[in-house]
Amino acid sequence: MTPSAERLCAATRAWLDEPRSGPLVLGLCGSQGSGKSTLAQAIVTQMEADGRRAAVLSLDDLYLGRAERAQLAEAVHPLFATRGVPGTHDAAAGIALLDAVRAGKATTLPRFDKARDEPAEQGTAVPPNLDLLIFEGWCVGARPQSLAELAVPVNALERDEDAGGVWRGHANAQLGDIYALLFARIDRLVLLAAPGFEVVRGWRGQQEHALRTSIARGEAEGTRVMDEAALDRFVQHYERITRHILIEMPPRADLVLALAPDRSIRELS
Repeated sequence: MTPSAERLCAATRAWLDEPRSGPLVLGLCGSQGSGKSTLAQAIVTQMEADGRRAAVLSLDDLYLGRAERAQLAEAVHPLFATRGVPGTHDAAAGIALLDAVRAGKATTLPRFDKARDEPAEQGTAVPPNLDLLIFEGWCVGARPQSLAELAVPVNALERDEDAGGVWRGHANAQLGDIYALLFARIDRLVLLAAPGFEVVRGWRGQQEHALRTSIARGEAEGTRVMDEAALDRFVQHYERITRHILIEMPPRADLVLALAPDRSIRELS
């Protein structure tokens, strides 16, 4: 088990032992490529070995399909055709799911098929009375920025394709509205903190390389791989909120795992 998993397992056990009615909903926030999905699954495996009932819900699995995002792109801003920022998820469905889990009900967690860019036809059934639900995602627990912070573009995508700030303004408003209600269901919040946004492009590139290798081996048929130019543009969709999270979230998170560029733990707080 990695040091990150060991530290988070210890914290999770302590939180699970706290008096509560219903399961622990653990929010796990981390930038693209930070290893949050792998870490979440490692924690679930260990908790199950301890005799706990545990499951993982990814924010990615709440993405809207292409048709719904196309409607949003037409009604609000063309950049909403690309999944990623707040507004491109079915946050209301996420609220209903977390409420069902917190009420001890059996439910089915949705999955999103990124190869088709559509919600998967089948989800994952979870039993009633879970002890732990890990809710992981790149902006889980994020809070909105001020209007002054929104005014200045942070990259070429915002400067050239969102000069009026409509796209980023709508995503920000979502964080202060329905996403705030969604994230309010989280009991404990953990941040995997990248050393800076500059490493995220490299981490995401490593994911694409791994995907390309899987396709070559016939292990990921039908999955699309981005070239360098497409990847450069894609990560810019995430830059603003990722940078904001790295500044705003650490003081209020229950646990911060500060990562080095190689994803090893640089500091715990």
